[in-house]
Amino acid sequence: MRSSSNPAFRNLPRGAAEYGPNVGFNQSQGGVPGYGPPQTSAGAADRPMTVDDVVIKTALSLGTALVTGVLTAIWAISQIPVSASGKITAIPGAVIGLLVGGMIVGLVISLVIIFKQKPSGPLTLAYSAAEGVFLGAISGLFEALYPGIAIQAIIGTAGVFIAMLVVYKTGAVKVTPKLTKWIIGAVVGVAILMLVNLITSFFGFNPLRDGGPIAIIFSLVVIGVAAFSFLLDFDQADRMIREGMPSKWAWFAAFGLMTTLVWLYLEILRLLSYFQND
Repeated sequence: MRSSSNPAFRNLPRGAAEYGPNVGFNQSQGGVPGYGPPQTSAGAADRPMTVDDVVIKTALSLGTALVTGVLTAIWAISQIPVSASGKITAIPGAVIGLLVGGMIVGLVISLVIIFKQKPSGPLTLAYSAAEGVFLGAISGLFEALYPGIAIQAIIGTAGVFIAMLVVYKTGAVKVTPKLTKWIIGAVVGVAILMLVNLITSFFGFNPLRDGGPIAIIFSLVVIGVAAFSFLLDFDQADRMIREGMPSKWAWFAAFGLMTTLVWLYLEILRLLSYFQND
């Protein structure tokens, strides 16, 4: 299986031969429109994975994150005191606790899923819920400062996701080994720059996140890299389908897509905040 910039898709097992050929995102399905031919596997968990499985699992994961995120954001906004000038006067410890707690829990669950390399619906939904709390707390902070910014970030994230799905399905950009290496290299490069910038920020030097022209350009680059990462996510899910991997692996594909969505949303939210500064 081709490498991916998303660690969730590294070293996946290959599909079992007994499942036979299947269809992917870019292939038409025979029989009843929208569905594949009748399967004869022993059980629902063992039947070959389909596009519908990936769509449903991703929708459940995204829905879980949205519900927990919206509820957390609404609560956080009600707890954050804002002055008449529109400045946050204090950040309640409970909001910080949810933000940090959601981030840590989400990170731990993601590492468990990545290193176990086994699909798990409960773990994927738990990861989505934790990330929803984390993103909701952050969104609440930004929303208290810049009303309307969270919904703009959600719309922007959805727009990028849909655009890249169309790009993939139409074949406008082919996922080749060369492109894959380029995207993986870009992700690694961005991660290194973020780490270096984090270290230098402790010494008062924060050019990539200070809201200036360089920070804006960097955020645009990161958003572009995250967007192209979707192509690799779609390609990996497509290959899992074509190789006839069991339907339970759709949860793994959903987890991979969720990690990219979370990354993209955070970067778009950050970029929008730069334009709100006076």
